[in-house]
Amino acid sequence: MAGELPDYYFRVRENGAVVFRVDTENRQRRIEMDQIAVVNIRNGEIKPHGDRTLSEADLEEIRSWMADRTAQLAARDIDDILRTVDHLNMTAQWVQSKATGEQLDAVTDRLLLAMHDLRSILVRKKADRMLKDKLGSSPE
Repeated sequence: MAGELPDYYFRVRENGAVVFRVDTENRQRRIEMDQIAVVNIRNGEIKPHGDRTLSEADLEEIRSWMADRTAQLAARDIDDILRTVDHLNMTAQWVQSKATGEQLDAVTDRLLLAMHDLRSILVRKKADRMLKDKLGSSPE
């Protein structure tokens, strides 16, 4: 192989990962992956696999992966929202320049309801933040 393999492999799953220790130091020089834990990034839980006891090095590596993964997922959330803004702009352009009456009939009500719902939540959340900032900055 071109590079050295990492000591751990994380098989990503919906709420975290299955953690394997990677071993290439065997007689057959094969890659062996030994499952050592299952992690849940939503609740921070690290469950050793079977009767295994995790070393401090294992736990440190797992916690580091969890922090990196959490940051990565948060960045993806923001990127997804920014892509949604782009899609809304492209949708507006499509409605203005290309959409037929039949196409508009197929999407208008769903778009209006979704946009109304989103707008209501955004306005409420912004008002809550403004009120919190106002109350937080005023002397009591």
